[in-house]
Amino acid sequence: MALGADRYASRGDTLAFLGCVVLSVAAMSLPERIRDPLARGLRQTVLAPLLALQQQIGLLAASLARYDLVVAQRDSAALAATFLPELRGENVRLRSLLGLGTKLGSGYVPAEVLHESEPTNPLTFIVSAGKKQGVKPLSAVVSPEGLVGIVSGVDAQTSVVVTWAHPEFRASAMAADGSVYGIVAPRGSDGPRVWLLQLEGVAYRQLVSNGTQILTSGLGGVMPRGIPIGTVVGVAGEAEGWERTYLIRPAVHPAAVTHVMILTAAPLRGDLRSVFESSPESQ
Repeated sequence: MALGADRYASRGDTLAFLGCVVLSVAAMSLPERIRDPLARGLRQTVLAPLLALQQQIGLLAASLARYDLVVAQRDSAALAATFLPELRGENVRLRSLLGLGTKLGSGYVPAEVLHESEPTNPLTFIVSAGKKQGVKPLSAVVSPEGLVGIVSGVDAQTSVVVTWAHPEFRASAMAADGSVYGIVAPRGSDGPRVWLLQLEGVAYRQLVSNGTQILTSGLGGVMPRGIPIGTVVGVAGEAEGWERTYLIRPAVHPAAVTHVMILTAAPLRGDLRSVFESSPESQ
């Protein structure tokens, strides 16, 4: 019975189609004085609901297109807003770096951090300046906040920088008031402690209070005097009652650095403390 119903429906559709074709041919064969009023009457009566439905479908399609456009614009704005704080922070860092360059006047090479570490050590990174820009091994690498590391290798256009977190990093340091001197080294070589420094070689009788700023001392002739290294946050330990080791919170996190200054020989003749004290990022 289902097959018979399908055949009946097919026959009905065919007859309706043939009827429409016959009516179309007949309407086209009518003279214009009869055909035009007839067509107008059909549009205003029988075809009126279909024409209105077609108009609504067109409006709906246009609304969907506008909705898709608004959604795309909203998504683009949300994506831009996601990166806005990072862009603002980058802008502040670049302005601070320009201010640092103005204070230094000369004796430095600006460079971009490529954040490509050596295959054998992730605690280093590569910068976009080398021999052609005047970079030499053992040059101090700084940001507006303070010491980032030291150049360990130089190529024609790039250089390898050993950050202060590297196990072999050492720097001669002193308290900001010049009352205490020692050697700064990374605290540990793995785990969360790698992001702390320690001040070694401080005599037991010399107390360093928390919050004391630690600067490079300039002793040894490798780094200039007065570059901020970090701030004392506590005592790491004592060595048989004659020496204390202090924990230092670094002034600069290497992962947050995008551009640096590589100091050449010119600044080594003076004290850079005033240069970094005037930098807004070091306050």
